Order: sequence, then structure tokens, then C-alpha cells
Amino acid sequence: MLDLAVSSMDEEGYGIATWGARKIKISGAFPGEAVRVRLTHVGKQSLAGRCIELLKPSPLLRTPQPSKLCNDCGNCQLTLLEYTSQLQIKHDMVSRCLSAYNTLNEVTVNKVIPSPNQLAYRTTAKLIVSGTFRSPKIGLYRRHSHEVVDIEGCPLHHPLINNIIAAVKDGITRGRIQVYSPSTGSGLLRYLVIRVSDDGEQAMVIFVTAFRSYNEIHHLSKHLQSAVPKVTVVVQNENSSSGNIILGDKFHFLTKQNALISQIGKVRLSVSPRSFLQVNSGSAQIIYDQVAAWGELTGKEKVVDLYCGIGGIALFLAAGAGEVVGIEVVEQAVQDAEKNARMNGIDNCSFASGDAGELLSEIKEEWEHADLIVLNPPRKGCDRKVLSEAAKLKPGRMIYVSCSPWSLARDLDILATLGYQTREIQPVDMFPQTSHIENVALLIKT
Repeated sequence: MLDLAVSSMDEEGYGIATWGARKIKISGAFPGEAVRVRLTHVGKQSLAGRCIELLKPSPLLRTPQPSKLCNDCGNCQLTLLEYTSQLQIKHDMVSRCLSAYNTLNEVTVNKVIPSPNQLAYRTTAKLIVSGTFRSPKIGLYRRHSHEVVDIEGCPLHHPLINNIIAAVKDGITRGRIQVYSPSTGSGLLRYLVIRVSDDGEQAMVIFVTAFRSYNEIHHLSKHLQSAVPKVTVVVQNENSSSGNIILGDKFHFLTKQNALISQIGKVRLSVSPRSFLQVNSGSAQIIYDQVAAWGELTGKEKVVDLYCGIGGIALFLAAGAGEVVGIEVVEQAVQDAEKNARMNGIDNCSFASGDAGELLSEIKEEWEHADLIVLNPPRKGCDRKVLSEAAKLKPGRMIYVSCSPWSLARDLDILATLGYQTREIQPVDMFPQTSHIENVALLIKT
């Protein structure tokens, strides 16, 4: 047992304390607290422990967890904190990441904009199916383990997701559907992916199976649609790989409808099984509005949207721009984006699939310069080549949307050396009850 003082929190939601010359990651502990810790991992490079007793509370306000499930699962790290304290800890995390770079020391970090909903906000779930057909489990791995926690009734999920999980479990038992076993490689049903439209009136369900097996999944689909009529899209996906990638390459639609329609602001988006869309539509609207406000478009500008996905931000900006080009490496996403442009009647927005750096270089040959570039990369951030090519287009401003304050700070520092000063950052809480925070950064050409 160790008695330690917690100084900060990392991106994974662990409290950080120092023991001698070594740092310890502590689950269930928050900055400013003194805690009694039981070590759970001792490695050459890292130490980890679990808070077993609170010796001194922090100024942050603790609160009872919304569900016993939160303690069993462990993947939502801030459920023990009141929401105002969650926002404070996220703001401090962003500021701390920026402070590591001299070029960012004077950047203004605005107060975190809260999520419209703190619970029941997740409209997407990617879940593991385990156990047996007699006693199936559908859930997530307990944190840092390979034990699946049954998460039927998760307070963060949209209620329709929880209804679907319960119906699928019942259908597995009734249909005697064989559950896939990673240890033996036998069985059929591996994962369950659920998406709910922004209005909560429709849902897409993807059954990920080890092989085709039409009959079992067909009957499971019929049972699900009978139990939950709001399920309008059902898909079987084949994934025979032995890794942890959820979706394979083959999709088989079991319904006539093959996509959901969601809406952010005035933009309608067709969401296919492979589409990426933010899990919190209320916070996504806030982010899109912030990008549009900082874009200061007058109807004449040339805009590039990097890592555009299915075109959400690009189409959102198109009404105020002269021309918009969206760039995305995933070809299927570009096809969805083009479909969404047609569906919204937008004709000044085009999309290209390929390497972002190379496509930016091609745009420079045609445009010479851009007026606005929006970057919305995955968690790892942007390659240096992409940032360099973006700067060569000499836009008057850039807007960087990021889900990782660590990679954001690194990339903003690189952009500072390329002539772009970060003016301010607007954190937006996309993921209440977790340590994750979305940020929108405004950069001006110096």
C-alpha cells in the first residue's frame, strides 16, 4: 500500500502521482487528492495502481456513479465527478498540453462548452459478443482486461441502443446462435455495431460474423425488427480475421433500406455501415457552428476540408463559401460524401480520395492558394508533410478540430514554425463521463 498525492490527470483518465523518481497511474483518483493505492502493475517503464481509500478530497466535487455498471466496466473514467468538475479537469488538461510548447504559452483556452446531454448521449456502440447462446454477453472489455462486461443498460447509451442490446441477447438464446470464441476460432457471432439517427427514430444494426451463415442471422434480424420496430437497417458483415478489427470487407444487407439519415444543422447526412459520424450529435452541432463562425466566410472563399469523412463539415460550410474541396483517404467515405452533396442540393462542394499531402499539392497547382483550411484528423493528428503542404497553400486562417489535446498541441507547435499563430482554442465536451475532450483551434497566418 502506498499513500500518494495526485498531481494531474492523463489522457486516459488516470490520476498521476510520483513515487520516488517514478510516476504512477492511478485509477479512480483525481488531481488534488491524497489517496491510498494498491499497486496493480509494476513494470520496467511504468507503474499502475488503484485507489482503495480517499485520504484527502480534492476541490473537485465527487458524486455517486450513475450506475453500478460504471464501476464494473471502468471505461468511463470521470463518472465519480460532478459534471462541472469534469469540465474543469478537461480544461486544465488542454492548458497543460499547450504549456509544453513555448510557441503556445499565450494561447487563450476558452471555457469548455458542455454537452447538451451528460447521459444517454452516445448514438453509436461497437460491442463484443461473448459467452454462449444460453447465456450471451454483449458489452466491452473491462478496462485493461479481456473479460467482457455485459453493458445492457449503459447510462451513456441512447435508450434505443440499450433496447436493441436486450432484444439481440433474447434473439441469440431463442435462435441458439453460436457465439464466436477467440480462443478456439469456432462460433458465428462476433460483434454487434449499433447506430441511432440523431432524432432517435431509426437505428442501424450490424451483425459481425465469422462467416456468411445466412439462415441464423436472417432469423435473428427478423426477431430484432419485430421486438424493436425502429431498427430500419440490418446488415451482416463477414470478418474471418483473427485480429481485433471489428468490421471486415464484405457487407450483406438484410433490409431494403441500407443507410440512416441523420441531420446536423441544415445538412442531412446519409450514414452507411462504414461511415464515421460523431457519437454525440448535440456536441457535433456545436463544433460545426464554431468552425463556421471562425471561418468568417463571405461567399467567395476557397475552402479545403482535410479528413472530411462523409462530408459533414465541408457541406456545412458550402453555403457560405465559393468552392469547397473535401479530402479523405477512405474511398467509401468519399462516395458517401458525394451522395450527401447531391442529397442536399449542394453543387459547389467536391471530394477527393487519396493521400492528403499529395492531394494538397495538386490543389496548389490549380488554386495557388486557399482562403481557409479545416483539419479534422484522427486521434494521432496530422503528418508533418500534411501540415507543410497545408501551409504552402497560404490560407489566411486554419481551423483545427481535434479529439486529442496531446497531438493537437504538437501539431499547433509545428504550424507555428510554418507561419501560423494559434489565437484561441474552444474545447467542446463531446464525451461526458470520460476523460476525452474535443477542441477547435483557430490559427491566423502571421
